[in-house]
Amino acid sequence: MRTWQVQDVMTTEVAAVREGAAYREIVDLLTGRHVTAVPVVDGARRVLGVVSEADLLHKVELLGHPYERRIFPSRHDREARAKAGATLAADLMTTPPVCVRPDTTVTEAARIMDRRQVKRLPVTDDLGRLIGIVTRGDLLRVHLRPDADIRRDVVDDVLRRVLGVADDTVDVTVHGGVVTLTGQLDRWSSVHLALRLTARVSGVVEVVDALGYAIDDAPLGALRVAASTPAEHG
Repeated sequence: MRTWQVQDVMTTEVAAVREGAAYREIVDLLTGRHVTAVPVVDGARRVLGVVSEADLLHKVELLGHPYERRIFPSRHDREARAKAGATLAADLMTTPPVCVRPDTTVTEAARIMDRRQVKRLPVTDDLGRLIGIVTRGDLLRVHLRPDADIRRDVVDDVLRRVLGVADDTVDVTVHGGVVTLTGQLDRWSSVHLALRLTARVSGVVEVVDALGYAIDDAPLGALRVAASTPAEHG
């Protein structure tokens, strides 16, 4: 069962700069391309770092303000002061860059963004060369999938291919990404698996359980699936 990957939603025409790019050149590029960050690459297009609006704003923030001496300045204060005085991409960029491969699932990419507190991820090949970029907005595109496509994946991949459920055993309806499964399966474990796998189909927002079963084969003390199962985006 294939889930959407970064390569399905990433932007491939990526603006990038070299280490020697000047501050004004980077500002012009960001405003001209309507982007909020730009990867910094070497001659082989290997990603060295990323310069974002936040990196550039330190110069605006501290412009004209005398350096405030502190006995124990924080790391943030030191970095902000250094970037405020920087004029080249090599000194402005944030390193090391947080990158992903094109076959990374959108679920994992979203987790990386949240864990590393970044808003975009350069996409690199196995040699570390820039081939694209993916943003938070790109990852949300998975939920623009048509309901008919989501239903087809649930029926073909989950019910037929994985579970081997006969046609018309389970009725599948999808509205706004919310999938409702109605019908009767042989065992509790089959129902449990159907709900779990359906929640993993790309574009599913929620799974509503209207399934019954003939045999209760749940392990002793097992946590029963709730009537509404949140989707595992991907």
